[in-house]
Amino acid sequence: MNIVLLEPGDFVAENRVRLHGRRRDHIAKILGAAAGDELRVGIINIGVGIGRIEHLGGDTVELTVSLHGQPPPSLPLRLILALPRPKILNRTIAAAASMGIREIHLINSWRVEKSYWKSPRLSAENLRMQSILGLEQAGDTMLPAIHLHRLFTPFVRDELPRLIQPSIALLAHPGASTPLARGMAGPIILAIGPEGGFIEREVSTFRDIGFDIVSFGPRILRVETALAFLVGRLF
Repeated sequence: MNIVLLEPGDFVAENRVRLHGRRRDHIAKILGAAAGDELRVGIINIGVGIGRIEHLGGDTVELTVSLHGQPPPSLPLRLILALPRPKILNRTIAAAASMGIREIHLINSWRVEKSYWKSPRLSAENLRMQSILGLEQAGDTMLPAIHLHRLFTPFVRDELPRLIQPSIALLAHPGASTPLARGMAGPIILAIGPEGGFIEREVSTFRDIGFDIVSFGPRILRVETALAFLVGRLF
């Protein structure tokens, strides 16, 4: 946790917050902080600043908060992601949030098992929590917007074309003949399939609406590894 993220409900006065649970335990046990110490804090979807510990005892910590700056800049990137396996989803969402990706669309694919869509990890509460963990790692405050699309064709054919303009639209796909360029200027909309990639019919659908199909090498990578590699290469 490189920043203590605050919610509007944490405030007990105009500039004072009271924290319980995970954040309180991290401040007391991991950081070893005490009354009078100052910590880096941020208010979700607002700004960053300093929190001075006024009281630490029992199961609470109280801080006086002063904001003075903005969070790190976001990436000019929208992410289209075939729904990963549930155990990988948490890591992927946290990683995307830590990279500064502000918009994520989780979509269906022929290789996405139907059972994935029933996972409790797709709950709004869990997706928000994983996003917060990523923001805490990066010292950021801006939550990504996460959208779920259980049907492939209605989203890709009907909704996605409106999102493309004026972005560069890229589909990273194993076996593509065109290598992914380095250091591209945004905005970019990037689609990543399941392990092994989208099936050919799905690739053709992306191509038909204006996506360039690009390769990021001969290896088949896990989703979270592919995401980190692609973002590093693009930006």
